[in-house]
Amino acid sequence: MSGIKGKVIAITGASGGIGEAAAVRLAERGATLVLGARRKDQLQDIVARIESSGGEAVYASIDVTNKEDLSLLVQLACERYGKLDVLINNAGIGPISPLDELRVEDWEATIDVNTKGVLYGIAAALPIFRKQNFGHFVNIASTAGLKTVANQAVYSGSKFAVRAISEGLRQEAGDRIRVTVISPGVVQTNFIDGIPNQEVKDRLTAVRDGLGLPPDAVARAIAFAIEQPADVDINEIVIRPTAQV
Repeated sequence: MSGIKGKVIAITGASGGIGEAAAVRLAERGATLVLGARRKDQLQDIVARIESSGGEAVYASIDVTNKEDLSLLVQLACERYGKLDVLINNAGIGPISPLDELRVEDWEATIDVNTKGVLYGIAAALPIFRKQNFGHFVNIASTAGLKTVANQAVYSGSKFAVRAISEGLRQEAGDRIRVTVISPGVVQTNFIDGIPNQEVKDRLTAVRDGLGLPPDAVARAIAFAIEQPADVDINEIVIRPTAQV
């Protein structure tokens, strides 16, 4: 019996990239998906693809900077399917730029989505997991949360925070709730499109196009963590292109 089959899995940032790839792969493995993101049209398309392949999925248009939206996503899972097995906190942005440019609004948005969005997900799902006496958080961080480089200070800080919060949660969670951090390196997604500094954007686009992982590589790592027996907690997976320094 697959450790994924029959599980109800909610994913934020599910309308593209890693979130979309995870939704499709987990549906193929027999999970029921509850998908959340801002882009309603893309969510509808993904749900239709999953259903056409015999899977089951629903969606909600949400913004992870709004804590009530995370509560609605978790409630959708519980009301529709009677439980929530896994919450994948995947939504993230990366408007990377030199600190000298003083893009304070971008800094605030990065913290709001990447860090507070994860906290709001925890706040929504943790009481449910406690009540159920089971549950699994999968928080998507980044290799930028392992090492800071120029131009990525705020983004990196937001991902360091995800790792620290996740480790604290793991230690507090007890023996019934699992916590996994997935830290991808360069991935072939549209993440770079939001970078405002053209020089930085061009440089990172070349790196992405040259060696980036397909999103499904990260989805497979997520599936590996989820499919383990309940008494096995994969605490952290770091996944990079082989050529990435």
